[in-house]
Amino acid sequence: GIFTSGTWEEKSDEISFADFKFSVTHHYLVQDSTDKEGKDEVLEDVIPQSMQDLLCMNNDFPPRAHCLVRWYGLREFVVIAPAANHDAVLSESKCNLLLSSVSIALGNTGCQVPLFVQIHHKWRRMYVGECQGHGVRTDFEMVHLRKVPNQYTHLSGLLDIFKSKIGCPLTPLPPVSIAIRFTYVLQDWQQYFWPQQPPDIDALVGGEVGGLEFGKLPFGACEDPISELHLATTWPHLTEGIVVDNDVYSDLDPIQAPHWSVRVRKAENPQCLLGDFVTEFFKICRRKESTDEILGRSTFEEEGREIADITHALSKLTEPAPVPIHKLSVSNMVHTAKKKIRKHRGVEESPLNNDVLNTILLFLFPDAASEKPLDGSSSIDSNNPVSESEDYNLYNQFKSAPSDSLTYKLALCLCMINFYHGGLKGVAHLWQEFVLEMRFRWENNFLIPGLASGPPDLRCCLLHQKLQMLNCCIERKKARDEGRKTNTSDMYPGDAGKAGDQLGPDNLKDMDKEKGEVGKSWDSWSDSEEEFFECLSDTEELKGNGQESGKKGGPKEMTSLKPEGRLYQHGKLTLLHNGEPLYIPVTQEPAPMTEDLLEEQSEVLAKLGTSAEGAHLRARMQSACLLSDMESFKAANPGCFLEDFVRWYSPRDYIEEEVIDEKGNMVLKGELSARMKIPSNMWVEAWETAKPIPARRQRRLFDDTREAEKVLHYLAVQKPADLARHLLPCVIHAAVLKVKEEENLENISSVKKIIKQIITHSSKVLHFPNPEDKKLEEIILQITNVEAIIARARSLKAKFGTEKCEQEEEKEDLERFVSCLLEQPEVLVVGAGRGHAGKIIHKLFVNAQRAAAMAPPEEELKRMGSPEERRQNSVSDFPPPAGRELILRTTVPRPAPYSRALPQRMYSVLTKEDFRLAVKMKITDADVH
Repeated sequence: GIFTSGTWEEKSDEISFADFKFSVTHHYLVQDSTDKEGKDEVLEDVIPQSMQDLLCMNNDFPPRAHCLVRWYGLREFVVIAPAANHDAVLSESKCNLLLSSVSIALGNTGCQVPLFVQIHHKWRRMYVGECQGHGVRTDFEMVHLRKVPNQYTHLSGLLDIFKSKIGCPLTPLPPVSIAIRFTYVLQDWQQYFWPQQPPDIDALVGGEVGGLEFGKLPFGACEDPISELHLATTWPHLTEGIVVDNDVYSDLDPIQAPHWSVRVRKAENPQCLLGDFVTEFFKICRRKESTDEILGRSTFEEEGREIADITHALSKLTEPAPVPIHKLSVSNMVHTAKKKIRKHRGVEESPLNNDVLNTILLFLFPDAASEKPLDGSSSIDSNNPVSESEDYNLYNQFKSAPSDSLTYKLALCLCMINFYHGGLKGVAHLWQEFVLEMRFRWENNFLIPGLASGPPDLRCCLLHQKLQMLNCCIERKKARDEGRKTNTSDMYPGDAGKAGDQLGPDNLKDMDKEKGEVGKSWDSWSDSEEEFFECLSDTEELKGNGQESGKKGGPKEMTSLKPEGRLYQHGKLTLLHNGEPLYIPVTQEPAPMTEDLLEEQSEVLAKLGTSAEGAHLRARMQSACLLSDMESFKAANPGCFLEDFVRWYSPRDYIEEEVIDEKGNMVLKGELSARMKIPSNMWVEAWETAKPIPARRQRRLFDDTREAEKVLHYLAVQKPADLARHLLPCVIHAAVLKVKEEENLENISSVKKIIKQIITHSSKVLHFPNPEDKKLEEIILQITNVEAIIARARSLKAKFGTEKCEQEEEKEDLERFVSCLLEQPEVLVVGAGRGHAGKIIHKLFVNAQRAAAMAPPEEELKRMGSPEERRQNSVSDFPPPAGRELILRTTVPRPAPYSRALPQRMYSVLTKEDFRLAVKMKITDADVH
């Protein structure tokens, strides 16, 4: 069995001979070092290895090897063939010239490796060759015919050829040993053996299933991924006279064969649902059209062309027509846009059926089913145990989105729409509806469901970050509007994280209670059209002397100011100069940012250069948050100093030392750190310019209105191709999860390794902003290949009925047999035709034969009465063999009775369109002389 299990290697080179280019290839089986050591002692009369292999019967029919290995049983040989594919050695004189040259070369060098020359056209695989050893020469001859002579279709005819070729002088010939293999092909698997159910498209809309199917990817092959089963029945050690096989009768019944081995032929590129799904979605990435081009005229285009006429613009402006203010809201614009879309598209023309669209929107926005969307629906439950699993956290590696998020669901829905409901037009239509829904939610303060709360998660794809950004804007706007309604004046929940290290757990708990439900944002300062605060408006009394004296020594004017915007009292600290308790202020949270905004910002900062002015400007830009916090602190703690602020905000920059005062007592003396004492540093400058203004009256660090409009505009201008690029990581993520889920049911070890490779490959490719198309195609192909392997495993399990086995042992044996069929080129059937797998294979052939002959199945035959009836209706269990292979061997002296007895071998293969004899004839050296 070493020909199959061992490693074959080859080395090639090109040579020119008589102005003709040949490629010379050395094929050899890699030997173990122990074998090589024994070969070092060369004995005088030992025949070459190639001749020793002749009598070895353990490697007769290797399933995967070079044709010469199968035909001549060699483990090492050299082939000389024309270098160009279209060249061929056709004339007999050229062939003889080559052979004689080979013969001289072998004689001169003492090389014992067989040397072959390829003659005739390449497709015929015709070789002639020679091997020389100690006093022995072997000729390798070949016969290749398309039409098989009748007398050679069976064993007795081939024995006659063999004996005549040997030309042995002994009258009672030594017995010929025979190895026979018949191969039977099963093509008709019977349709009911294929388990794949096509997805029910009608069930995806309405009915009991509802929108649940939209979150699932299809899986499996649409056709049987196993096209043929090849059964090889082998009689490895027969002797001439034991078996009869002629044109009248044959003993060779496949059921009685002692060895059975099976191989399966896989369908080439079977159509796989998951692979098709992802491939079709990937195709959108290459489209150039915008949403408007796909869906027809622009959605916001006016119906009346005359309005677009520029000449009427001024007269329209001067006309005293009353403008109804309330109708100018964006939501009204959206509703009129919807009406216009329907007008120029018509409900019938709409790419997406209304039922499908409503089902998808309900799946994406489950909170829309209730009258008022729930506040809590925006956040994904962080305590979910699923989120800890390795599969859930794949989105970090793929830069996609969590598998329970809105973005992920949207990707799956667009995938399904693209495949089943309207293709690219359907995708554009759904996206348009999605953008309108986002606009509606922003207008009406409804949080977007299926997104984790907090700032955008930079580990996710940009589209997911944009949706999170929009949610942040809705949260801020909602909190501000609610704050205005309740009109709370002093207690504003905020961000006290800066002092977190100084707070005890009790204080934190109290703070959480105070923050209550709206604790997610810094909320409710007023920013409506009715009231607007200029930053300096209520601090004019501080101009000049107030600020100046604030620096020098805590004036009465500062302390007399009414404190504003306090969150709660700090547990331990007091103000250094007047001993008042230090209050933690309500502060603005820093503005959340998506990765594209961060990039923009870093580019702007980088462009400022390294000059002193640039560095100063950069520091001012980066200190906006610091200034805001200083102003809030001053408002909450009238009469405070920079030292007080630093003690709360950056405790490390306030250094306290124990010193002995004049009276000899140990006292704590504190001072600012060295970096804070640098003249005109950023903190000192910011402190001097900061005015005591509570957070609710400061200029907003995060302008949610502007940011929301930017996000909505960004979403609206996305082409389907851009959208597909954003969501492809989510689709690949979903496909990998689906493959993992399906593999867990089958438990195929080779597939587990491939999935790990796909994850590693994908995480490298998808982490870059614009991955190359070729690399993305490779990932999709890998996923499709895994799907095909799993489909093959299922197909084989269904055909061999592993689930129907009642005995556990039989089931395990069958499952082992099926997994070997997937991974090995040829699998031995334990017990041949009498084993459990053998009986199933026999039954498959019987059913296929009966179906082909339109005969009644086996069960009905048993019920039939008389034996004559059965005989009339019976069909042979197996079809005629698709291939017959025979190897004949013997050891004889030739050409004279006193010559050395040497092995002779003949291999023959017979198929429908091919007949080949490969013969090895030996001539002793004495006769050559």
